[in-house]
Amino acid sequence: MADAITATSPLILWTSLGLVLGRWLPAVIPQWLGRGLYWVGVPLQIFALVHHTDFTGLIWLSPVFAFLTLVVGYVVAQVCYPWQERYFLPQWLQYTPPTLTTALPVAEARRFQGSYLISCILGNTGFVGLGVAIPLLAAADLRWATFYAITQNAIGTYGLGSFLGQYYGKTHSQSWWHALAVLPTVPTLWAAMAGFATHGMLFPPEVEFILQLDIRGVIPLAFVLTGIRLSRLPGWHSFAMAIIPALVKTLILPLPMLAIVYGLGLRGDPLLAIAIMTSTPTAFAALILAEEYELNAELPPAAIALSTLSFIAVLPLWIFLCRHLLVFG
Repeated sequence: MADAITATSPLILWTSLGLVLGRWLPAVIPQWLGRGLYWVGVPLQIFALVHHTDFTGLIWLSPVFAFLTLVVGYVVAQVCYPWQERYFLPQWLQYTPPTLTTALPVAEARRFQGSYLISCILGNTGFVGLGVAIPLLAAADLRWATFYAITQNAIGTYGLGSFLGQYYGKTHSQSWWHALAVLPTVPTLWAAMAGFATHGMLFPPEVEFILQLDIRGVIPLAFVLTGIRLSRLPGWHSFAMAIIPALVKTLILPLPMLAIVYGLGLRGDPLLAIAIMTSTPTAFAALILAEEYELNAELPPAAIALSTLSFIAVLPLWIFLCRHLLVFG
């Protein structure tokens, strides 16, 4: 229980501060903070982690697990969708006046399904995942979370997320392959490659100090930004339709992934690293994708808020399972 408190205390504290600040801060502040973290803070964090991380051995399974989580997440989300469709659809989709044609409801239902799938599959591995993993895991085990987050950011958000948005959203003139063109512009990928290229090099103490300061500073800033964004999310009244996406993302999806990873021989904190990353809340990128591809705009905000609360609640379960129960075999 102490481990869970240690891991979630910064998340709760700094996110709560962001919730309070978000009520009166001008809109430009979270915009600057978000862009600063995206272009500078998180890339420096990734660079430092990759630069100091030993990627030998089974660590190369981590991106495989990240890819497999996307596949399993898609399957689990599709299996659970009939319950979503039966019990938790918005009211305007549950009832179709007989005077309307079926074209509009079908189109709106597809957009809702696209938002549902993205909310179930894409996780906030960069801000929340690494923010919780860094104080909780030793450096030797943190590498599993780092490599996972890099893979999820590239293949998940800018790959599968763009494809689902293209497939379920309104017709776009661009092919979904245009998502690949976004990859070279992702700063965290360049930072990861730079970290690999400089692996083993010794930096001056001043540079190392800046990198360590960035790692420690990015975590609270990322949580504050999360709180600010949560404070400004519309659709808090729509929590009911976000119940299944939140449960899939933070509880149901991690279970088969833990079974797979455990069966492959991971134990202890490497197993916990995968549990954390697979159970992270719905990514804020779900909002961006919903807007870009004109999917349902009500579900992602509610899913982000509810899955964040759910993640805090279930994290002690993953810690207990990985550190105390699933240690043999």
